[in-house]
Amino acid sequence: MTKTLLKVSPSHLQLKDAVEYPQSGFLAKGVLEDDACKYTLLCLAKGAAIAEHSAPRNATVQVIEGTGILTLEGEDIPLEPGVFIVMPARSPHSLKADSDLAFVLTFSE
Repeated sequence: MTKTLLKVSPSHLQLKDAVEYPQSGFLAKGVLEDDACKYTLLCLAKGAAIAEHSAPRNATVQVIEGTGILTLEGEDIPLEPGVFIVMPARSPHSLKADSDLAFVLTFSE
């Protein structure tokens, strides 16, 4: 992910227009990055899973479309459009897409 969809300037993007599902697994598109935050659009194919891991930065997830389950520190959180999740740094989490699933993942300082 070296190219981002937006620059730090007055700009806009309809996220649904940027959604693109792979045949399997996931596709990540950089939306915007600045000194404080990194915004990434993640698109997972139905049935795709991401094994438990953690990140060194605080993160949020904002679901755009689709359904799935995010397991955060042992708690299953249903994913559906409009869900917003806060993940503190180093929180173990995993993910499974029940249908094609798109969300914005934001890392912050």
